[in-house]
Amino acid sequence: MEQDDRDKTVHILFDISLIGKAIDGVLEVIGGIVLFFVNPGQISGMLRIFTQHELSEDPHDVLANFLLHSAQHLSNGTKAFAAFFLLWHGVVKVGLVWALFRKRLWAYPVAILAFGLFLVYQIYRYSHTHSVWLLALSILDLFVIVLTWLEYQRLRI
Repeated sequence: MEQDDRDKTVHILFDISLIGKAIDGVLEVIGGIVLFFVNPGQISGMLRIFTQHELSEDPHDVLANFLLHSAQHLSNGTKAFAAFFLLWHGVVKVGLVWALFRKRLWAYPVAILAFGLFLVYQIYRYSHTHSVWLLALSILDLFVIVLTWLEYQRLRI
């Protein structure tokens, strides 16, 4: 593959990953705001409504039962931490994505550092939860970090 083709592929993958990060960041901000205004009982109630159909078809559905179980053990302190974390994480992500789309060179190393710190935290959480979702998210974030580095190198040339 020629260098120009490789650069084009990296750039396209980078833009796609940024769109994904932007959507994820906006959803995190929305989720963080919502968490500030709902109580754990309301969250459990909403999840019961959303999972009712699935559980009527398969009472052993892993995802539905996991969501219900998690909501039942959600304390106000955990909810506040999750709301703050989602809001902070989403705002940082959206801000960095915006700067990266505008090709601000300072944003590339900052994004690599921020996404790297998020990755370290996710791996730490994975070591306690063994969540497949955290592992998948961590692999995806590592891919985005590599793409960000490659795009930064391409722009600096």
